[in-house]
Amino acid sequence: MAVSELLAKEMTAIAISEPGGPEVLQPVTVAVPQPKAGEVLVRVAAAGVNRPDVVQRMGLYPVPPGASPLPGLEISGTVVALGEGVGLEWIGRKICALTNGGGYAEYCVAPVGQCLEVPDSLTMAEAAALPETLFTVWGNLFNRGFAREGEKVLVHGGTSGIGTMAIMLGKLFGLDVIVTCGSDQKCTAAKQVGADHAINYKTQDFVEEIGKITDGQGVDIVLDMVAGDYVARNLQCLKEDGRHVTIAVQGGLQATINMAHVMMKRLTLTGSTLRPQSAERKALMADELHRYVWPDVESGKLKPVMDESFPLADAAKAHAHMEAGDHIGKIVLLVE
Repeated sequence: MAVSELLAKEMTAIAISEPGGPEVLQPVTVAVPQPKAGEVLVRVAAAGVNRPDVVQRMGLYPVPPGASPLPGLEISGTVVALGEGVGLEWIGRKICALTNGGGYAEYCVAPVGQCLEVPDSLTMAEAAALPETLFTVWGNLFNRGFAREGEKVLVHGGTSGIGTMAIMLGKLFGLDVIVTCGSDQKCTAAKQVGADHAINYKTQDFVEEIGKITDGQGVDIVLDMVAGDYVARNLQCLKEDGRHVTIAVQGGLQATINMAHVMMKRLTLTGSTLRPQSAERKALMADELHRYVWPDVESGKLKPVMDESFPLADAAKAHAHMEAGDHIGKIVLLVE
């Protein structure tokens, strides 16, 4: 292991004392993790807060074997130590990274293949808000949903971190983006981010509205984070050869659908969850993002929509803010 600074042996981190509400997030003192082969150790500047962190805190998202039990799936910071096989040029780089856990801490390890260099166009807080949403939207909307220029996509949760990133990335690649939101205020915010249409699902039937917006044709892709009884309604919104991509199950694990409808319209149902995927697959996605998306990040054309930042010690407040559902864009924890 190469080291560029005298590292502390212990650090402050946020641990989950037991499954429960935000209050179970407690500051603890733990050993600084050591990077394994192919990993870097990062002195964390900021960490993104994501829905999977909340689900893990509640005891409903098991940690994959070998991953840190600490929450936190994306970070920004400075590389301060290297695992075996990582080139010395990484020392001192300011990076953002998709982690396997452990981001709510002063130091965190990450596979080097999941790191992207932070350009001058981003603050470190903004950089920490990118990896989880970028990897998720890219991997599902484009890799699994095969989105192509000129197609129409329906995105649920339009003002969430995922939703705002799906809007921006979709517009960069020439998609027509329709979103659902839970209030007129959020619909307005989604349009300001770039959505072509925003549907208030509390006052409007989104299936009917999709029919009106598309002149009865439907959309090419649904990016769904609700599942449950939304699935059957989503399928009604799809045109022939449409693709339904599930990335979360906030509305329930089970869905009842008409398979004859699927066959008649030649629909594709797919989905994924990011954390359990292999380091090799995530590194491939990082390489694609570096080639196809990072030039727009470097130019300042693509930035995350930021909601509120909290000190690391206030992680519980950050989770309570996310669960209140009033946020627009990304919530981050400031570590440095």
